[in-house]
Formats: sequence, C-alpha cells, structure tokens
Amino acid sequence: MPPRLRKLIGTVLIIVLVLVYALVATTIASAYLGASPWWVHLLYFLFSGLLWILPAMLLIKWMEGPPRPKDE
Repeated sequence: MPPRLRKLIGTVLIIVLVLVYALVATTIASAYLGASPWWVHLLYFLFSGLLWILPAMLLIKWMEGPPRPKDE
C-alpha cells in the first residue's frame, strides 16, 4: 500500500476513533456517574481521557510503517 494512502486511511480512522470514543465515554459517564462525587468524575475522565491513546498509537505505528518495496 502506498504511504500516502496508508496515511489517509489512518487519519480518517483516528478521527472516527476519537469521535466514537468520546461519545461512548460521555454516554457511560452520564449513565453511571450522575450522582457520584467529584473525585470519581475526575478519575473516570482522567482514565478515559488517556485510554484512547493506545489504539491511536497502534494506528500511527501502522501509518508510519515501512513502505512496501517496489519490484523492479
């Protein structure tokens, strides 16, 4: 796969990942943390705010992977 196409696909996937992850994390927080104390909210949003980085790192590694050698 050409590097430019890989980067385009990876960029679109990262945007989709962030949007879906934010919606899911916010839905879970509003469904289960409504009456929780402030420190539970702090811990939840700290943890969930950092958790999306793991799949994004894998996507970025894939995007920056070595290009396929050309057969000459």
